[in-house]
Amino acid sequence: MTESSANKPANGQVCHRVKNGVKPGRNGFIKNHHHYHHQQPMYCYPEDKDFVPLYQDFENFYTRNLYMRIRDSWNRPICSVPGAKMDLVERVSPDYNWTFDYTGKVVEGVINMGSYNYLGFAENTGYCADASAEVTMKYGVGVASTRQEMGNLDRHEEMEELVAKFLGVESAMAFGMGFATNSMNIPALTGKGCLILSDELNHASLVLGARLSGSTIRVFKHNNMQSLEKMLRDAIVHGQPRTHRPWKKILILVEGIYSMEGSIVRLPEVIALKKRYRAYLYLDEAHSIGALGPGGRGVVDYFGLDPRDVDVMMGTFTKSFGAAGGYIGGRKELMEYLRSHSHSAVYAASMSPPVVEQIIASMKCIMGEDGTTLGRDRVQQLAENTLYFRRKLTEMGFIIYGNNDSPVVPMMLYMPAKIGAFGREMLKRNIGVVVVGFPATPIIESRARFCISAAHTKDMLDTALSVISEVGDLLQVKYSRQKRLPSLD
Repeated sequence: MTESSANKPANGQVCHRVKNGVKPGRNGFIKNHHHYHHQQPMYCYPEDKDFVPLYQDFENFYTRNLYMRIRDSWNRPICSVPGAKMDLVERVSPDYNWTFDYTGKVVEGVINMGSYNYLGFAENTGYCADASAEVTMKYGVGVASTRQEMGNLDRHEEMEELVAKFLGVESAMAFGMGFATNSMNIPALTGKGCLILSDELNHASLVLGARLSGSTIRVFKHNNMQSLEKMLRDAIVHGQPRTHRPWKKILILVEGIYSMEGSIVRLPEVIALKKRYRAYLYLDEAHSIGALGPGGRGVVDYFGLDPRDVDVMMGTFTKSFGAAGGYIGGRKELMEYLRSHSHSAVYAASMSPPVVEQIIASMKCIMGEDGTTLGRDRVQQLAENTLYFRRKLTEMGFIIYGNNDSPVVPMMLYMPAKIGAFGREMLKRNIGVVVVGFPATPIIESRARFCISAAHTKDMLDTALSVISEVGDLLQVKYSRQKRLPSLD
């Protein structure tokens, strides 16, 4: 190999490049190899060479140097019903949050601003609690079997009929776990040769279900219809990679309310795109069912749309209904298919009878079939509380995310160092809040997330707002530059 002219000085002699003070010879790497110290990575074992690292370097750094310092902000044990107020078990750490010890004391009457108790059905007294207790005495707590074997109760069938009626669809089926409702059913709906278009802020259960399906996954920008339409158009024009065959199926995954942003899906536009490009729509209403719409029927009710325009309607019973599990609603043929192809339907144990009764009782209450207007009053109260709380936070100078009608209210803290400080200062003043940081959000978009409930009284909200304002001044997190006139009330 000849020397290029670029490596020769003016006198024609070869210019030897110097690296780290050592001139390489003709076989420079071998001659100078002893000058380099090759450091072996820590905790490296021969059997690990075939495994992907469990943690990224930054995640390990974050866990050790930041998360452990504010770990007391999460996993706080409670010892009461998670209603508008709750009782917390006091704990201390002797080793900087690596371990915790209970002091034996209970912090009573903490205003709960973090639970997903949107309609206030997380309670141990009243119509729903009495109905669940009565069913427990008759059926017991567990079923000890799957639905396909000996675990299909008459209450299960009644619940699914009621869910279908509530949603306005032909049929519905229930599952014992909300997370598995997504992660175990999406693989039954799509597979190899199918395309999934997923919102970039979708819940982990949707992401896991999409990955387990074996489908091709493409992610569009959050609530961005231009991004979604471009992906739909490209998918139809180009088809599958390499072969360019048409996709067997295109499935759009969106949520009703996004739990970390408080934003509401632009459902009318999504449905229009779905119809135009002949795709299928999977709508996750975990946070929106019961919490949106004049009848509490979710985001479809909120926009006044036809439920038949949504191919797969999914939701959970863990939030607005104060129970557990999830559901899927849609056409009868779809439900029959899922009963025999969904792993969650075939292999999972049946839903607990008292949980089923809690769902039936709370849903009848929302629909007004209990002979009262209590359910509709709760839906209206939640809407009023949400608007009031959001308006007051904005007037105080906080930056909040999401739509005005969303009961999920993220308040931006931004700096990771303020996560622990905000949560601790609020708890000192008897307000329980949820603080969120990396990896649930980008590292510089840390936030506090408030969940509004119909069970919150105006006095409770005013107390919480007063404390939030006080702590906001203390930590200097009133970042908004927009000046708004205070409301008259």
